[in-house]
Amino acid sequence: MLTGSLVALVTPMSADGTVDYQALQQLVEFHIENGTNGIVAVGTTGESATLTVEEHIAVVEAVVKFVAGRIKVISGAGGNSTAEAIELTDLSVKVGADYILSVVPYYNKPTQEGLYQHFKTIADNSKRPIILYNVPGRTIADMSNHTVLRLAQHPNIIGLKDATGDLGRACELIAQVPADFALYSGDDPTGMAFMLCGGHGVISVTSNIAPKLMNQLCQAAIGGHAKQAREINDRLQGLHKQLFSEPNPIPAKWALAKMNKIPAGIRLPLTPLSDSCSPAVEAAMKQAGVL
Repeated sequence: MLTGSLVALVTPMSADGTVDYQALQQLVEFHIENGTNGIVAVGTTGESATLTVEEHIAVVEAVVKFVAGRIKVISGAGGNSTAEAIELTDLSVKVGADYILSVVPYYNKPTQEGLYQHFKTIADNSKRPIILYNVPGRTIADMSNHTVLRLAQHPNIIGLKDATGDLGRACELIAQVPADFALYSGDDPTGMAFMLCGGHGVISVTSNIAPKLMNQLCQAAIGGHAKQAREINDRLQGLHKQLFSEPNPIPAKWALAKMNKIPAGIRLPLTPLSDSCSPAVEAAMKQAGVL
């Protein structure tokens, strides 16, 4: 089972919006050097909504190449069309992704049975394990625990990224899923508590900025060392909050540019971080000791 700190990686872009592959390689090395356990390429944080299919797959392929087998690569390959999600999954597998992260279909608001059939069909057709991704704040549709438990019986569906931030709901799942089914928090502010309750890791935005601390936090929380986990989390609390002061990944890309890790490029309809938000993001970076 893949555990620990999994970064929802930003996609570096030049000022004109083109993907900066040199900066992407440097980011991959930054994460490997600082203990990140896995990289999610081209998820929501990677601006998947504004990359073409060709760009999407090229970024996944580049991350696989740069990682060179040292840690696992998870490709964001969901969609609101089942056929499109299957195609993106197949292309991701062909360029070497180890896992597939498949989001709840957005905009078309499927029923619970529709969600079950969607993910079952993807898993039936995938040559790599599927991690489900429930983020109702973005998709509107919300996958119930009952549907997750049904899907957890599929041999090719091996985990869930839960971005609801609902710890009571998470605890119910932790108590009921099969022992080999991985549960990852997709909500940095509640990630520590999620892991102390029995979760297996975090697919993290904060890890973009503070990978070493996020790795240490995950090790402590998964190991049940609550005091140590709280001490680390206290340093990260500002980032957990301020990296969502504007829609993700706007603050994360601003912070990484401030750290000279990437250029400041971002694609419309997202725009650079507002001047009114930047002081709080900078203060959170200083609190975490990354600036």
